[in-house]
Amino acid sequence: MIETKHSNYKNRIFRLTLGLLLYSVGPYLNIQSNIGLAPWEAFTIGVSNITPLSYGTILQLTGLIILILTYFLKEKIGLGTLIDILFIGLFVNFFLSIKIVPIATNFWVGLAMLLIGQLFMAFGSYFYIGSALGCGPRDSLMVALGKTFPKVPIGVIRGMIEGTVLFIGWLLKAKVGIGTVVAVFGIGFMIEYTFKFLRFDVKKIEHESLIFTIKTMFARFKKN
Repeated sequence: MIETKHSNYKNRIFRLTLGLLLYSVGPYLNIQSNIGLAPWEAFTIGVSNITPLSYGTILQLTGLIILILTYFLKEKIGLGTLIDILFIGLFVNFFLSIKIVPIATNFWVGLAMLLIGQLFMAFGSYFYIGSALGCGPRDSLMVALGKTFPKVPIGVIRGMIEGTVLFIGWLLKAKVGIGTVVAVFGIGFMIEYTFKFLRFDVKKIEHESLIFTIKTMFARFKKN
């Protein structure tokens, strides 16, 4: 069920948080798979090779630039956008701290971990994007481009985004492994067919802006 602007905010925020928790398993398993950097990690490290900026600073600046771009593409910045920026990193750090999954020492095990992680990302995207409270920077770009080019499958759009940032990272001398290439094509495939299986059309989701959400929640609080 896709939530609407008139739905219970408790349910929507729960859905949002659950989705981000599931999504966070993806980057964690990619790290533990040990078969190559993810495309966005390759991009970030590549940029750090030619600038004095730290990995974290580049990550933040990249997110900001993407948000500005998606804003001009008329995709709303919502509560979910802020929660995504804050919680994805916290969740991944939590998984790393408890060491629930060991680092893979076999290529095929690592490949399986990578693909399972991408499946988690696809299901996580379904839940948190479906809350209609706004997407994180990268997913906002995917959704915005999906609405701009409605005839292009969403999996193709996601694959093109991942492929572009990977190519830039490779040009900037970031280390690219087999797992990196698999990640580029795998995430688009996983998202495309997971969304089809769940009958979820991400291009039809109308997200709430952060201001709308705050005003609505405040009005309901005053009424109660």
